[in-house]
Amino acid sequence: MVKVNIDGDTMFVDANQYKPQVEHAKKLLRQKRLPKNPKPQEWKAEDLSLHKIADYKPFNFVDGEGVRCSLYVSGCLFDCPGCYNLAAQNFNYGQPYTQELEDKIITDLSQSYVQGLTLLGGEPFLNTWVCLKLINRIRKEFGHSKDIWSWSGYTWDELQKETPDKKEMLSKIDILVDGRFLEAKKDLTLQFRGSSNQRIIDVPKSLEAGKIVIWDKLVR
Repeated sequence: MVKVNIDGDTMFVDANQYKPQVEHAKKLLRQKRLPKNPKPQEWKAEDLSLHKIADYKPFNFVDGEGVRCSLYVSGCLFDCPGCYNLAAQNFNYGQPYTQELEDKIITDLSQSYVQGLTLLGGEPFLNTWVCLKLINRIRKEFGHSKDIWSWSGYTWDELQKETPDKKEMLSKIDILVDGRFLEAKKDLTLQFRGSSNQRIIDVPKSLEAGKIVIWDKLVR
């Protein structure tokens, strides 16, 4: 039994019944609280990023199409309730990005069965020094034979109003999964995204068309 206070009255309740109720209440509170919404160019990578990496996962099948090498950068300010990677919201979390790590990523990507690189976090567009350094190296080494995906809390429209480094990074990737994670719209049946407001955007086609073009392999 656990002791609880409800409207000034103290009572004892079965702990097995109390915990699910508390968890349900917490979930409702998270759904009411929304992620932060920055003004255009309010958050600048040059002021925030410490060039740190939360994790690197080579040869996985979950972060986009095909076999991928995934780089998780450190630092994010969107603070989405229900974020699956809370530790990576801290810009000081993890290890510094090094030339040794970059060389390893390039070696891993050179394997014929690897389709490309995925950038996650944290927020990749608040770590543009790291991401652009790696993106430029990939384009130099492999051209467009390896595709580059990136997740972002920023929406496509927001990125159009952002700083030059963010726009440069956007122009050099192939796929953008955009938008904050919204727990109220969580859907585990979706491809490569957690909530139904997020979109899988074909970046080159969108830039050419001047409007959002959704990835042509989208099923759900």
